[in-house]
Amino acid sequence: MPPLVLFGLTAVLLWSIVSHRFERWGVAGPAMLLVLGAATTVWDLPTYAAALDAPITEKIVEVILSILLFADATEVRGGIFGGEGRVTARLVLIALPLSLILTAIAGAFLLPEALVAAVVIACVIMPTDFAPATRLLRSRLLPERIRAILNVESGYNDGLVSPIFGMALPIAVVIAPLVEKMVATGSDTVTVDDKDLGHSAEKFAEAFVNAVPATVTAIVIGVVLGGVIGLALRAARGRGIANEGGARYAMLLLPLIAYAIATIPAIEANGFVAAFVAGLIYRVARTRGMQERVIPHSELLLVEEVGTLTANFVWFMLGGAALVAFTSSFDWRILVLALLALTLLRLGPVYLSLLGSSVSRGDRVRIGLLGPRGTASVVFGLLAYNAFETDSVEADAVLLVMVVTVVGSILLHGVAAPFALRALEKRRVAQG
Repeated sequence: MPPLVLFGLTAVLLWSIVSHRFERWGVAGPAMLLVLGAATTVWDLPTYAAALDAPITEKIVEVILSILLFADATEVRGGIFGGEGRVTARLVLIALPLSLILTAIAGAFLLPEALVAAVVIACVIMPTDFAPATRLLRSRLLPERIRAILNVESGYNDGLVSPIFGMALPIAVVIAPLVEKMVATGSDTVTVDDKDLGHSAEKFAEAFVNAVPATVTAIVIGVVLGGVIGLALRAARGRGIANEGGARYAMLLLPLIAYAIATIPAIEANGFVAAFVAGLIYRVARTRGMQERVIPHSELLLVEEVGTLTANFVWFMLGGAALVAFTSSFDWRILVLALLALTLLRLGPVYLSLLGSSVSRGDRVRIGLLGPRGTASVVFGLLAYNAFETDSVEADAVLLVMVVTVVGSILLHGVAAPFALRALEKRRVAQG
């Protein structure tokens, strides 16, 4: 077993033993596991850096992401977009694409040397996740409606970004060395006489052509598996053939099977896209005919627990990744991009997308500012870092911006936001 995996499992084990006491003191699991990850890897950072860039790490984080995306898709209450369908649809279909576009533009402007990775960077740092800021969703200071909207949005953000990420990454990986060769040779075009550049151009064309079919295939796999298993389990539960335990096992195995089928060499589709779509369609099929359109929590319990366990392992990995990123280099432009991503590049699109909706002006601002970054950003960042060439400009930029954005989100949303909400509530009471 690789040392990275062993140390991570040990850290999660130790945290599981003492977590209750620390959480009562206000210490969140992500923050503590981040510290443990940094403390563990500081003694042998080169070895950890090599492990972070190893193929097995890529597979581990892909499987973790598949489980998390499936869990996100199945936990939604109500219709496709939850109980606040119209509002959530605006957020994920209008605000999210606009945020990605603006972030990619900002990344290209601030980091021109990593231009080919601009879309990948946007996909890494824009999905929201409330894992590092669970107190916000539990806070009575936040209206129940806003909590419900943010919860559904965060789950869907990860899933909808994943196919874009899955298409953008292989294209960027192929383009990066092509651009470097152009710069090195002083050429702005790919010539027929240059065999190396011509080969890179062919690889780019192949990556571009294969990216879309791979995503479409993954969607088809997810639809078929999710629909069949969802309807089968609904019928089995209705006739007493399956019990709650069987349903729990089915829900845990379904994303793993979807990922495994999608990544068969003969298929080579996007595994985590297949898992997310499978979760979405499974929920629709499983809850068909139900009044509340929600999967019973007794059936969700196992996949939720496994999702939490694997997410904890990701936070441990982030601690080591932070050391690798900060010891290699630091660029003030990365900090600017992270701050923009956490504030204006989310707030603006969210506010615009909700114009004319039933959401008040104040609540639009709250939704726009309360967009924590978490597990999905870490996993996307690690996948991108693993895919780009070692010590390349793109790899270093992706890793550093991911670390700065997520750590900044922990400070902003996990620490500062609860105090800000209390201050706003006191001001409202005083004025009222």
